[in-house]
Amino acid sequence: MPIHLECLSHTPLHGYFDPADDVVAEVKRVQQAARERVRAFDPELVVVFAPDHFNGFFYDVMPPFCIGAAATAIGDFNSLAGTLPVPSETAHRITEHVLAADIDVALSYRMQVDHGCAYALEVLTGALDTYPVVPVFINSVAPPMATLRRSRLLGDAIGRFLACTDKRVLVVGSGGISHEPPVPELIGATEEVAERLIAGRNPSPESRAARQARTVAAAKAFTSGDSPMHPLNPQWDKAFLQLLTSGRLNAVDGMSNDAITRDGGKSAHEIRTWVAAFAVLAAYGEYHASVDYYRAIPEWIAGFAAMHAMPRSLAAAA
Repeated sequence: MPIHLECLSHTPLHGYFDPADDVVAEVKRVQQAARERVRAFDPELVVVFAPDHFNGFFYDVMPPFCIGAAATAIGDFNSLAGTLPVPSETAHRITEHVLAADIDVALSYRMQVDHGCAYALEVLTGALDTYPVVPVFINSVAPPMATLRRSRLLGDAIGRFLACTDKRVLVVGSGGISHEPPVPELIGATEEVAERLIAGRNPSPESRAARQARTVAAAKAFTSGDSPMHPLNPQWDKAFLQLLTSGRLNAVDGMSNDAITRDGGKSAHEIRTWVAAFAVLAAYGEYHASVDYYRAIPEWIAGFAAMHAMPRSLAAAA
């Protein structure tokens, strides 16, 4: 059955610390075009691969992958909050299929998602509940992390399941490319920070506001050039986008975690969500992909990109 892919970078900083108006406007135009494509496709199911930023997943139990059979968006950084319309039985069946394919994945009936998931749903569908949605968490910020190859195999297993259904599926990858916002690390952390990384669910409004203020301050310092954070890497970003366009997904298997951190920054590991999404699409057969946008945007601490893709047979008929 038909499948359509949209991958896009996300930012919690939109509205808090923005680039020039013309840059904001061009991003908005690209996102509006993506929403129009989704509206025309009219999916019956949305599968979103997204990271988390120590809002829903913590080191008390940090799975490499987790499928949500029920999920709530927390609404950080003014992102949408509320319950996602997850078809629990479908999520459960996807999980069983992935496990049968020898990919270890967790299942959650109380998943919390943050802006990493909610931003994509808002941009592409206008709300959290426009279509049934299955959220798939991929750990992208909390070492140790699974390899990029495992993310590809996760997407391939989910794609092979979806290809046997009769549903129109929108698959979404939300994250990266090169960026390194101020996400703390467990090793070497103070006792207070370590506790927040281990079990920091449902923080007080004051604590969340302080965290958001730190992120905004870090973005301002990064933009002014007064920051130790990893610089954006447009060359690396564009090479990754070209790899996805080429259809040579197996090539990501050679990208080590250390190399991703070195070249793209500590949060560039969010490219896992794009790899998994494209692997879902590739399970349907050869595809045609377009890079719709790329710009390094320091105010948002991101190599900001957007792509869409579809099976080659459908692209040829369009």
